[in-house]
Amino acid sequence: MINKIISFSINNKFIIGLFIVALVGTGIWSMATINLGSVPDITNNQVQVITVAPNLGTEDIEQFVTYPVELAMANLPDVIELRSVSRFGLSVVTIVFEDEAGTYLPRQLVQEKLTEVAGEIPEGFGTPFMAPITTGLGEIYQYTLKLKEGYEDKYDAMELRTIQDWIVKRQMALVPGVVEVNAFGGYVKQYEVAINPNKLKSFGITMNQVFEALKANNANTGGAYIEKNHQANFIRGEGLARSIEDLENTVVTTQNGSPVLVRDVAEKVGYGNQVRYGAFTQDGHETVGGQILMLKGESPGNVVENVEKRIAEIQKSLPEGVYIDTFLSRSELIGRTTSTVEKNLIEGSLIVIFVLVLLLGSFRGGLITASVIPLSLLFAFILMKQFGVWANLMSLGAIDFGIIVDGAVIIVEGMVFHIHQRMKKTTTAIDQAEMDEIAYESASTMMNSAFFGQLIILIVFTPILFLTGVEGKMFRPMAFTFGFAVLGAIILCLTYVPMISAMFLKPAKNQNSWFAKFENKIDRFSDKIMSGLNRGYVPLLNFALRFRAGVVIGAVALLMIAGFIFSNMGGEFIPKFDEGDIAFQALIKPGSSLTESIEASKKLQNLINEFPEVKTVISRIGVAEIPTDPMPMDIADSYIILEKDKSKWTSADSKEELIEKIQEKISVVPGVNFVFTQPVELRFNELLTGVREDVAIKLYGEDLGVLADKVQEIAAVIRTVPGAADLNVEATSGLPQMTVVYNRAKMAQYGVTVDKLNDYVSASFSGEQASVIFEGEKRFDVVIRLAKEFRQDINSLKNLYIDLPNGAQVPLKEVADISYKPGPMQISRDNTSRRISVGVNVRGRDVKSMVEEIQQKLETDVKLPPGYFVTYGGSFENLQRASDRLMIVVPIALFLIFILLYFALSSFSQSLMIYMAVPLAAIGGVFALLIRGMPFSISAGVGFIVLFGVAVLNGLVLINKFNELKESGMTDLKKRIYEATHERLRPILLTATAAIMGFIPMAISTSGGAEVQRPLATVVIGGLITATFLTLVVLPVLYYWLESRKERNNNDGGVSYVNKSTNIVTVLLMVGGLMASGTAFAQDTNPDATMSKVLTVNEAVAMAKQNYPSLKESQALIEREQALKGTSFDLGSTSLYTGREDQGLQQGILRTYGVQQGNIDLLSGFSKSKFYKERVELGEKFYAVNEQQLVRNVMQAYDRINFNKAQLRFAEQLDSVYTNFRTAAELRYDTGETGKLEFIAASSEYQQIQVLRQQAYDDIEIAKRALKQYLGIDQEIETVGLPYGTINFMSVLDSTSVANNPILQYSMQNAEVSKANIGVEKAQFLPKFSISYDKLKYNDVSGFSAYQAGISIPLWFFPQKSRVKAAKADAMVAENQFLEQKAMTESRVSQLIKSLEKTQKTLDYYQEGALLLAEEQISTAELASKEGEIDYVNYITILNSAIRIKQSHLQFINQYNQQTIELQYQLGNL
Repeated sequence: MINKIISFSINNKFIIGLFIVALVGTGIWSMATINLGSVPDITNNQVQVITVAPNLGTEDIEQFVTYPVELAMANLPDVIELRSVSRFGLSVVTIVFEDEAGTYLPRQLVQEKLTEVAGEIPEGFGTPFMAPITTGLGEIYQYTLKLKEGYEDKYDAMELRTIQDWIVKRQMALVPGVVEVNAFGGYVKQYEVAINPNKLKSFGITMNQVFEALKANNANTGGAYIEKNHQANFIRGEGLARSIEDLENTVVTTQNGSPVLVRDVAEKVGYGNQVRYGAFTQDGHETVGGQILMLKGESPGNVVENVEKRIAEIQKSLPEGVYIDTFLSRSELIGRTTSTVEKNLIEGSLIVIFVLVLLLGSFRGGLITASVIPLSLLFAFILMKQFGVWANLMSLGAIDFGIIVDGAVIIVEGMVFHIHQRMKKTTTAIDQAEMDEIAYESASTMMNSAFFGQLIILIVFTPILFLTGVEGKMFRPMAFTFGFAVLGAIILCLTYVPMISAMFLKPAKNQNSWFAKFENKIDRFSDKIMSGLNRGYVPLLNFALRFRAGVVIGAVALLMIAGFIFSNMGGEFIPKFDEGDIAFQALIKPGSSLTESIEASKKLQNLINEFPEVKTVISRIGVAEIPTDPMPMDIADSYIILEKDKSKWTSADSKEELIEKIQEKISVVPGVNFVFTQPVELRFNELLTGVREDVAIKLYGEDLGVLADKVQEIAAVIRTVPGAADLNVEATSGLPQMTVVYNRAKMAQYGVTVDKLNDYVSASFSGEQASVIFEGEKRFDVVIRLAKEFRQDINSLKNLYIDLPNGAQVPLKEVADISYKPGPMQISRDNTSRRISVGVNVRGRDVKSMVEEIQQKLETDVKLPPGYFVTYGGSFENLQRASDRLMIVVPIALFLIFILLYFALSSFSQSLMIYMAVPLAAIGGVFALLIRGMPFSISAGVGFIVLFGVAVLNGLVLINKFNELKESGMTDLKKRIYEATHERLRPILLTATAAIMGFIPMAISTSGGAEVQRPLATVVIGGLITATFLTLVVLPVLYYWLESRKERNNNDGGVSYVNKSTNIVTVLLMVGGLMASGTAFAQDTNPDATMSKVLTVNEAVAMAKQNYPSLKESQALIEREQALKGTSFDLGSTSLYTGREDQGLQQGILRTYGVQQGNIDLLSGFSKSKFYKERVELGEKFYAVNEQQLVRNVMQAYDRINFNKAQLRFAEQLDSVYTNFRTAAELRYDTGETGKLEFIAASSEYQQIQVLRQQAYDDIEIAKRALKQYLGIDQEIETVGLPYGTINFMSVLDSTSVANNPILQYSMQNAEVSKANIGVEKAQFLPKFSISYDKLKYNDVSGFSAYQAGISIPLWFFPQKSRVKAAKADAMVAENQFLEQKAMTESRVSQLIKSLEKTQKTLDYYQEGALLLAEEQISTAELASKEGEIDYVNYITILNSAIRIKQSHLQFINQYNQQTIELQYQLGNL
């Protein structure tokens, strides 16, 4: 399938070109329109239910509002958490649903429950409503209303708030993506009737009468219409108050014929304001601000753009002198994170391109590989758009182009290598057809490794998709995006890369052109780099193969050290992401008034503004218009907006340093504590856990007093823990209250009710809405309350006059006890249980170790009453949950990697060997984290998952090369290892370096958002370094051990015979087991057999035929088939029977004695006889297959012994040469004639020759053991000691016909067996016979006989007809397999003949010139060295050149002989 796609792509370049154009166009459109954000939205799926009851105390709110709402919501489907906060006048219940529940279904369910709950909440206790559909990322745009110079006195805070509520907020309606505009600060305008109780008393009227008068005298009406003059004249009564004068002139009552007006009893009728529970300050001044909330699921980039357009329009409609000043816009954060991603991606891609060009040695090859980068990214954008994945820091931040282009690197490197090989053979120009063929061969060969490698990368990201909660929302976009990019790269490697390579990698025709020279320079430079790396690598590999156990033990020791380090490494959830600005909470003394909080906030702002890095400081005190954040008036959320250009920073170099200096500066403000964080993080923490700090220690219990006491003990312990900063104990008590406790006896005496008294208290101080006044479209409440001077202190409350039923009035203190009593400030509940929390931020250490220390100290130092318990929330809870999930996800990822490796290699042991890359890669990841001082985090955990996938790729490439060389007949294990590592060094280093370099910008980046990416990049870089070391050093050692063990254990066990239903493919796979066993040898040897037996090759072949078990087995199978031939004609079975039949009183008894011969099958015997005859012949052919393969393997093993002996003789010859050289060098050094360098060089060369000798000895022993395995003996053997030369089979080669090929003959005979089987099945249609003879005895009178003859015919023939059809299909399969085998064998013979001719030409070159020159070089060099005509450097160079010629000559003789034997085997001439 893969090869067909590659072939189609190369042959249909125009179609692929159109595909690429479509990809680019669609990708650019997707990139331009994709949802753009800064970070993933990690807010859980929650609905907030808010109830505002300004006049109710904390406990009243909890009992009458919060508890009924919680109870109603607890049983909704998919609810996973319930949290609530109850405070004076406000209840906020947060219901957290499963993410799968969606956005709107939970709100619908909550709304249905709220309808039911509304009946349970007493009248006047507020109406629950749902908060806007937004999230922690919803606060996308915040602004203040400012005044231009000269207009400061024209607008006060009330007018600015009116502008905000009635101009700005209204015009922001219908902006796409905006769900709500929340207002802060200023004064909400009201029309206030400020009553003077003394005047009321003097007129003898009550406040209730004034209220009713205002209510009754402010309404319009209509009276239908009157028809007049053919027109309908509508009747409208206008009684609405339009101004302050209208309110003043409202009649309350009439006394003595004179009206008593509102102005007569009011201290003032004019503008007032709603009682404030919050305020807004900026840079030391009180002002008005707004916060625009984004609809959940919308794209922040698009919504901010829409908002900014609308703000520009609103600016034009604002009153003169007023303008909107933005202080926090999500577009800035998006811009910074996007630029971080862009910078990292661009830098990473440029580094990867540079590495590709440098190590590939081909400028065009590097550019082609690099072009996959933007195309795969565009492909990823297309799928991101389709699947709704947002583009943000996490989704795009982990893309490593070095990993993505791995497949393209492998293909292009293979193509460049093939082109170089072709150019070395001939200098003729390569035409397009040949270029297409080279492209196809390279791409199809290399894509198998590349495809599985890329598939592993793709699969390894799959478990990340199963992460849930915060970590799932954080990292799933990354897995999707990376997966999309890799999928794009796979498709491009199958289509675009082969096509574009075939077009543009063709060597330049004019080698003298500037471009050709430029490419050649790059090529030469690349070769120099690779040769240098090779020179450094080969000694390392030699060392590893010599000290195999030491290398593996060292790797295991490193793994154990890394495991120890990792177990002691701290942990954090996700590294803090730098938003660029600072948020802090100012915790003013509990119970402080709003005025005091405003003054404290102004002082803080003035101090902070002294820092030049600060652009502006904004504080939100208390609750906003929509109180989604239930803050008391003694807490201020402040934002410090910083200068983003750090070159302008003067007082601090980093944000952390600036925070420390700000803390130091503002610590002079008395009675204020501070908790520093960041704007988005502040909101996320609160929405996720109900606490704003990083870690929440929550204490659960029933009694608020016990909770308050114990939490102080807990806080005291936590303060002693290093790293615990910004400690914030939840204030639950100490709310100053003037408590009115009614005296029910006196109430009964005066005839008043609690309800009436409550109304008086509420209306007098808080105010009661009597009606409304319209100013154009603006609508303002008309509120009645006591004048300000009558609501100053507790005496005002005590002296509040109450109307009695008899018309008299008494002060409130007559019917109630009024005193100061502190009350609960706030009651928090989690899952319907009361709790109190301590919030802690982490500074200077990891969250995991800090929380573990806190846990230990709390367990020992704090004793809790029964029923009280502590939990740990915040980022620690997230870390625990994510770590538990990773414990499941990581093993799944590792298992998937192993399964894919097994599919790629079909070998358990080799898969396990490559799998060793995983722990060694982990070593590098752990040490990289240690070196950079980073704790383990979920970012690092995802980095390990990515790393494990990448780490096995290079091992896969190398093992595939080992297997390829083994299949090509290279049986020398060490030679195979050296050859494979040499050839695969470039692609392995190329892919590893590209992947490492692609992550470098991410690892060292300091721009916005890089904190989250750094651990991931650090782990992958460190791990890839050790994984590459494993691939190049430890993996060859493991492979050497594994293959040696295979050879010793001789796992193949010979060839087994197959029955007629086994197809030829299975036969060939099993026969291949014998072919692959050519390097196997028996481990057991006879220590007493010290005498070696000298054998000629013919004697060795004869001995093998006599002893080898496989041939004996094949002979036994032939005898079995011959025995089965006797079953062809079947006379059926004989039955003897007797019977007795009672025929009644008149007839008597009939006895029967009989014999029957049934199921006589004579007609089908001829077909069966033919079938078994063919089976016997099949067995003989099978014997021939085994025999020919055995002869081939014996001859090849015999020749390998002779080859290694020749190597040994040559090494011994060199030994004498280098011994003389070393002795001479030592003498010259001792006499001071030369320096020590010559003596060292001579000693080094001498040592290398000793190694060469030892290797030759070892190789001879290995080859002998292989031959002994075929001979079936334990005795020591020797080959005939003749000079090593070529086998002259080619001189007696009569024909190149493949008719005698043993496997081909077996295949042909298998087809004949299948044809004969058709006849056997057809014969089942023929009838079968039966005969019987009965001797009868009637009433004891004998002499009667009976005879029967029968025939059985298969009338129901359909099943047998199907069997015949199946037999015909088997015959067709066998025939086609024969034809396929014939084509393969002919191709193999043709290739072998061509290879032999090529090898013969090479040998002729050596015989006719090179060998003579080598001998002359050695003798001349020796003479010149003795005479002192050349120095030692030239001497060694000349000798090494001659040695290489002689070694190459021996290797080509061995290659020629092996090919000759293989050719004779293929022709069936052995």
